[in-house]
Amino acid sequence: MKQQLKPIMFVGTCSDAGKSIINSAFCRIFKQDGYHPAPFKAQNMSLNSYSTPEGGEMGRAQVVQAEACGIAPHTDMNPVLLKPTNDLCSQVVLNGCPVGNLSAKDYFGSQYDKEDLFEAAVKSFRRLETQYNPIVLEGAGSISEINLRDRDITNMRMAIKAGAATYLVADIDRGGVFGSVYGTIELLTPEERACMKGIVINKFRGDANLFNDGRKILEELTGIPVVGVIPWFHDIKIEEEDSVVLDTKNNTYRDGKINVAIVLLKQMSNFTDFDAIDNDHRFNVYYTNHVSELEKADILILPGTKSTLSDLQSIRANGVADAIIRAYKKGKKVIGICGGYQMMGIRLEDPEGLESCLPVAAGLGLLPQYTVIEEEKITRQSYFRFLRNKSNRLNETTNSKCRGYEIHMGRTSSVDDTSESPVNRLEDGRMDGYWLNDRCWGTYMHGILDNSCVLDALADGFNRKATSEHFNYAAFKEEQYDKLAALVRANIDMEKIYSDLYII
Repeated sequence: MKQQLKPIMFVGTCSDAGKSIINSAFCRIFKQDGYHPAPFKAQNMSLNSYSTPEGGEMGRAQVVQAEACGIAPHTDMNPVLLKPTNDLCSQVVLNGCPVGNLSAKDYFGSQYDKEDLFEAAVKSFRRLETQYNPIVLEGAGSISEINLRDRDITNMRMAIKAGAATYLVADIDRGGVFGSVYGTIELLTPEERACMKGIVINKFRGDANLFNDGRKILEELTGIPVVGVIPWFHDIKIEEEDSVVLDTKNNTYRDGKINVAIVLLKQMSNFTDFDAIDNDHRFNVYYTNHVSELEKADILILPGTKSTLSDLQSIRANGVADAIIRAYKKGKKVIGICGGYQMMGIRLEDPEGLESCLPVAAGLGLLPQYTVIEEEKITRQSYFRFLRNKSNRLNETTNSKCRGYEIHMGRTSSVDDTSESPVNRLEDGRMDGYWLNDRCWGTYMHGILDNSCVLDALADGFNRKATSEHFNYAAFKEEQYDKLAALVRANIDMEKIYSDLYII
């Protein structure tokens, strides 16, 4: 049996410093070294969520890290999830279940007591600690927000409670790395500083030896060793947590590929639904809300959204809705996932005002269905068969078993006497989605594009090179985790890390 290790935690000088990626790398490194690690982040804020095997909801970042560990995700790995519903308010998900909506003022301000949430997070951590070794914790944003220190449930307060060896991750590509690292360390309390075991300089461009003097300066300024300088990389594809990454994604058409335009919605959720197709070399994926760019695409995909009616009104106002309808009439493929699927119907109803002040709104009219928004939130994983083969016939034997997950509020039904025309047959016998034809269909199933047979169906009918080649996304992800672990190993002092973690 492997020696028990202390928990390890990665915190940041700022948001998007690379904590999640470093965390994922160490999850895989510990697994490779024969340990049984698990990730943990007390609180996440993201619209990018996932349904766990037990039917709870959690942030995608810890799902990625669980994959790197080779274990199933569990809500204990992310006990508190905040899902923004607008600029001022978020849905609070506790231990996988929604418990209400709160404004930022109420959540972060003095009006809202977070002690119960912190206690719940600590209990989740303790449960994980009895099953896994080591726990790899991740902080949130910057640990320098001292105005929030007393209400913190996910950064240094959690590090102290967990007894975690803690490492500060700094993004050198932003500039100002000396000020950000030094200032962050100086703002720590003595108890917080005692947790800090090292500094990781991330996103370094060029020869890391050029930063040798910088390492010495930082160590002299802070009294804390720089344990690694991680290079900037483009060739390792790890799922991103924050939708801010969409700003750096490709946003235009490319010749020689099957061009797929993802409609960029204001409240877009689960953008990781498109990671598989983005890494399949048959396709060129881009995100846009510009009509001119949508018109160039071969395939248009309406993604999920946290506010379906609001985003539907927005795409009507900016001309995107009409562009989608025109695209279908011109022979393009139009696919909807979750909220995007709901938009494709005849109408959406919100009689209880759960999402909008509008009781009813007209949909795009592409599918003969209507949706009623309901308070109950469906969160579940599903195994299913994708029912359509290349000849557009029901096919439950040729296509292999697929996997996906549902996270939605709303019930979708066919209008009048329209017969069922499902996209998927679930393992429990339920039907999912509506297949109008091979150019127009919608589904509630997040992760549907992670399945090779679905990608092959999307590629079918286009005269592009290599459209018959098969892409195995699961194998691709495993390869990426190994590449990431190798990169971090080569650029960090693993001997120092392990010496910090050994329990004497």
